[in-house]
Amino acid sequence: MRLAAAKPAAIFPKRQPVPTRARVAAAAAAAGPCSEPAKKSRGDRASWRIAMASSDAEADGGGGGGGEDDAGAGQVAPRRARGRRARLSARRRERVRLPDGVSGGDVGEFLRHPDGVESLLNTGALESFAPAGSGPGTFTCALRRIGFLGFEIAPVLDLRVAPTSTDCTIEMLSCRFEGSESIELQNDLFSAFMSNRITWSDNDKEPCLDIDVNLEVTLEVYTKPFSMLPLSAVEKPGNLLMQGLLDRLVPMLGEQLLRDYHSWVQQQPEASS
Repeated sequence: MRLAAAKPAAIFPKRQPVPTRARVAAAAAAAGPCSEPAKKSRGDRASWRIAMASSDAEADGGGGGGGEDDAGAGQVAPRRARGRRARLSARRRERVRLPDGVSGGDVGEFLRHPDGVESLLNTGALESFAPAGSGPGTFTCALRRIGFLGFEIAPVLDLRVAPTSTDCTIEMLSCRFEGSESIELQNDLFSAFMSNRITWSDNDKEPCLDIDVNLEVTLEVYTKPFSMLPLSAVEKPGNLLMQGLLDRLVPMLGEQLLRDYHSWVQQQPEASS
């Protein structure tokens, strides 16, 4: 009686092929859209896409985030990080000696006159000016259009002129740009403040006008390469530029005031006669 030789038992199990994403998708398609493998395959693809979208948003600096307030499941809305703000400032003081026979009180009377106000606003260099609705002594001044990088820009200033018996103060209440839509969008990225205080006194041996101008500008730094540099890389050249501007304009303002004052004085006898 012969005994059949028994086959040796398999020590290692037979290696099963590793399912790939293509094989899983093919199996799911063959089984039908409502089968469990198909549902699992769609769920895996959706999870993978959401994860990739989240990683892309974080790489762009927008920061991911889902929640109950999101527009829809799996939608990632990148946010633009708010730029840093550079603060620029400049100041210029100027003392203008008054001609013989002219007192500080005489110039103060001129600055309280409408002709003096127009001289302070330098209306001859403006495109237009008109009283503003911000209160007494406020004016809207539109500067002449300038060309910049192929765009036309029209700066518009709201100014307040407050003359008294001892001084006269001009303050800039707001500054904005008018032009194309891309130009007007820049109004949200900066703010500016300016004050110009003119004082006089007849107690000195030489009557003088003292002009003190302060200018401050705040800019949002959000474009490369400036956003990658320290704020000092923007503020230092910006301060030098504004200081050079005031150093040139403030002495011209004093000279212009005296010329307008002399013209106004010469017109007074004609007006009275």
